[in-house]
Amino acid sequence: MNWASVPWGLILAYAGVAFSSLAAGIGSARGVGIAGNAANGVMSENPDLFGSLIVLVALPGTQGIYGLLIGFLILLRVGGLGVPEAVTIAQGFILLLGAIPMGIVGYASAVYQGQVAATGIGLVAKRAEASGKAITMAVMVETYAVLALLISFLVVMFVPIG
Repeated sequence: MNWASVPWGLILAYAGVAFSSLAAGIGSARGVGIAGNAANGVMSENPDLFGSLIVLVALPGTQGIYGLLIGFLILLRVGGLGVPEAVTIAQGFILLLGAIPMGIVGYASAVYQGQVAATGIGLVAKRAEASGKAITMAVMVETYAVLALLISFLVVMFVPIG
């Protein structure tokens, strides 16, 4: 194999797509699972709380969407949805680095948001009128996922390609 002909820049960029999407997606799955387990326990006693609990269960899922968004942006930048661009190793490495904040922070914040949502679900079980407060506490964790999305977006969008 002629290693010089391997498109290392594209491979690194695609690694960024995979990392951002997978890490944030796995974190979201864990976070939604944590909150969903708590909600199922509460609804076994009071099924009427479903409408109040669904938002708390769904909140940790947004980080997976953010990770997927960064993955799509990288694909768009390198022509991964059409004709691939000539991407240097340096450009591919920067795109991979740009995906890392969203992947890592997306994973961690989704898990922590699931934990906060689960305790909020316990609060709603005792005081149904407190669902807005429980949602507010869970959304606070989301702030850091949004900041990671912003930094990943800026890095990915300002890498000169082509």
